[in-house]
This record gives sequence, C-alpha cells and structure tokens, in this order.
Amino acid sequence: MRPMFERAVHEHANLLAEAGAERYLHRTGWLKIYRSDASFAESVHERAVADQFGIASRVLDPESACTLEPSLAPVFRHAALWEGAVSISNPLAVTRAYAARFVALGGVVLNGDARSLHRAGGRWRIDTAEGPVDAGDAVVALGPWSIDLLAPFGISLPLAVKRGYHRHFRPRNNAALTRPVLDADNGYCLAPMEAGIRITTGVEFADRDAPPTPDQLARLLPAARALFPLGEPVEATPWMGSRPCLPDQRPVIGRAPGQSGLWLAFGHAHWGLTLGAVTGHLVADLITKTAPFCDPAPFAAERFM
Repeated sequence: MRPMFERAVHEHANLLAEAGAERYLHRTGWLKIYRSDASFAESVHERAVADQFGIASRVLDPESACTLEPSLAPVFRHAALWEGAVSISNPLAVTRAYAARFVALGGVVLNGDARSLHRAGGRWRIDTAEGPVDAGDAVVALGPWSIDLLAPFGISLPLAVKRGYHRHFRPRNNAALTRPVLDADNGYCLAPMEAGIRITTGVEFADRDAPPTPDQLARLLPAARALFPLGEPVEATPWMGSRPCLPDQRPVIGRAPGQSGLWLAFGHAHWGLTLGAVTGHLVADLITKTAPFCDPAPFAAERFM
C-alpha cells in the first residue's frame, strides 16, 4: 500500500487545483490526545514505525496542545501532533468539483442502474435514464455494492463492510478547531468541517443493509463534550456509511477475472476518499496500457481465487 499512500495527497492536490477546489484541503495536521499514561505508552511503537517511513509527529504536553487548539479542555495527559497529515473539510463539495471538472474536459454524467451492465455486440452496455450507453471498457467502482453487480458474471470476492457513523454539531461559545482531533482512549474523532464539528465513531460490524444502530454516538458524546463544547446537532439523524473491506485490507484494482474490458476499483475500507484520486490514476494507466506508477499485482482480484 505504501506507493498508493505516498502519492495520495499529491494526486488530490493536482485535481483540486484543476477543479478550483483547493480551499477544501487543509495542511494543518492531526492532533491525537491521550487521557492516560497507559494509552500514551501504547502509542510509542506507532510513532516509532511511522518515523521509519518519514512520517513526522511531535509529542506535546496538554498546555502546548491547548495552545494549538484553545477550545479543547485539558482533560488529557498527553498529545501528539501528526504534522504532515491533511484533511478535507467538505468531501461532497470535492466530489462535485471533480465531476464538474470531468464535464469541462468533455465527460458526460448520466444516471442509471449499474446492475443493468451487460455485454452487447462485444462491448459493455448500461441502461441510463437517457438510453443505453456502450463502451469498450467499464469500471466497477461501487464500493460495498460492487459485489451485487459482479455476482451475475460469476465473480465472487470476500467483501465485507465496516459500518460507521458521523454527525455534525454546532460549537458553543464561538469555539473552534483548526485540525481534526482524535481521542485515542475513546475511539472517536472531532473534525472541523464546513457543516460543523463532525464527530465520528469507531467500526460497527453489521450487515450492509441492516437498519442503522448509532449507539456508539450516544456513548461517545459525554467524552466528546468534556473535551470540546459541542452544541446542538446540525442534522436530524446521524449519517451512516458502509466501508467495503477485504481480508488483507487492500483494495481490488485491476481487470475483472474472465471479463475482457471490465475493471475493478473498490474495497478501500476507511481510505476511500484518501485513495480515490490515486486509484483513478492507476486504473487509467492500466486501461490505456501506460506503464503504471506502481506494481498493480498486489491489488489483483485473482489473489482471492
């Protein structure tokens, strides 16, 4: 995965500049806080390994951390600033900006049922609201729904989901955050977004289509409110997402086994936004028979067959 992660920010930065959406990228790092000596001690190995790969972090005491983020309450004993980390303050706006750039370059966006994909005269055809569309190549990038499309073609992959929730809150008393803050002891993140302060949950193992059970959010809120003055929620209900995961925590990127002209790009787990742009670059290299920037073999679907 290292070549993918090494290029991730660079690929997004280039696309954001092209799309006129650079304002959504923030190079302010991530702050991790530790409420106990024990949890901080457990992070020593993480930082040592990161250091070997040139990923810088700086240990802070509570006073220094609160100088960086004055709205935080000093309810923690240690902190670490991951200085090279970047964040996106509006993922939906970024997606729309990329789509608009695609259209400006001559692309066409159509709505249709992806499950209608089928062979027609040696090409791939999909039914859309504006009629059928044919192409020599098709890319399946449907996240946790990819397996629904692939099953009729006899392609079965061990895809599971990690569900997660988030909700935006208005800050109280003009409080603010400059960067995402991760509470290591309680397993949530507070992130400054355009919609408000986003609180995220940890992983929920459940069926993709099972009813939402945002219990984690309710359990996390007291700890989050003790750390930061969260006000009222912005949305009526929490958002839920199903992150597509494969057993080795690597995505599937490359040709669909036994299906000429069909390509796969899904299974990125928690790194879908992070790796979306660089995945697009790799898929484009493969389709156009350009020398890929990294070895695609570790991402081949055949590793599960």
